Amino acid sequence: MGNSILIAGRSGRIARDLIEAADGLGLEVTALGRPDLDLTDRDSVARVVEGLAPRAIVNAAGLVVVDEAERDPQHAFAINCDGPAHLAAAAARAGVPLLHLSSDYVFDGAKMAPYREDDALAPPNVYGRSKAAGEEAVLAAHPGAIVVRTSWVYGPYGVNFLTTMLRFAAAQDMVRVVADQYGTPTAGADLARTLLEMAVRVAAKPSDVSPGIYHVAGSGETTWFGLAEAIFAGWARRGRRVPKVQPIPLAEWPGLAARPRDTRLDCSKLERAFGLRLPAWQDSLDQCLDRLARDHQEIAAHDEA
Repeated sequence: MGNSILIAGRSGRIARDLIEAADGLGLEVTALGRPDLDLTDRDSVARVVEGLAPRAIVNAAGLVVVDEAERDPQHAFAINCDGPAHLAAAAARAGVPLLHLSSDYVFDGAKMAPYREDDALAPPNVYGRSKAAGEEAVLAAHPGAIVVRTSWVYGPYGVNFLTTMLRFAAAQDMVRVVADQYGTPTAGADLARTLLEMAVRVAAKPSDVSPGIYHVAGSGETTWFGLAEAIFAGWARRGRRVPKVQPIPLAEWPGLAARPRDTRLDCSKLERAFGLRLPAWQDSLDQCLDRLARDHQEIAAHDEA
């Protein structure tokens, strides 16, 4: 067994967070995506896992654009269910621990209280159904695997709610944001660090950790409107232009796929089993805005040079 942790996915935003977090933790990782690792190709997956012989695998690959899944369900299930099943089967044959990333959208939001890992699934859209099917397929192929559900992941790069809001801030005077959809914002950096710490623990002492499903999300809760207000308030404190925010109901959101009303996640199982708790989402957002402000200053200085 090698010392490297295999990250399935290379260019996605969570994969990039994992690579950066590994560097900070002093961990050796190998991040692979297509064409080197094509999760939809069972034989390709088997060859990579057997040849690399990693100490653990973190699957950060997947289709994450909710409306895209609605337009092409077959593709969504191939990426979010069939691919993870191939990876889980290969990991099980090799005796390698696997952490598979899933989503809060496996729930319909009707509970109107934080979801626990054992709550019944009721995905309201194709994306959620593909992720729910992926969870089942992974645990069937690799009973020792860990499925990690997370929510509302944001970060300084890639397309996510934070970068979208800041793009709007530079171009618009008014932004309309849903005010009655509740969730748990999660900084990609916090999620990545926690996933790697879990992977290291499971690889070192697998018998000390119960496999199955864990919720991993930032501490605290808000709405998309509350998150947008916090983003713009923080950006304004850093001397940046910000728009006004207009609250709208979820019923007026023009997305193709149905969205769940309330997908707050109860992460107490993670704390009991691993002793891990993610920071308050407000603190992590502040750190992310600091980084983005520094990056903008460096770009401006470079352009003036």
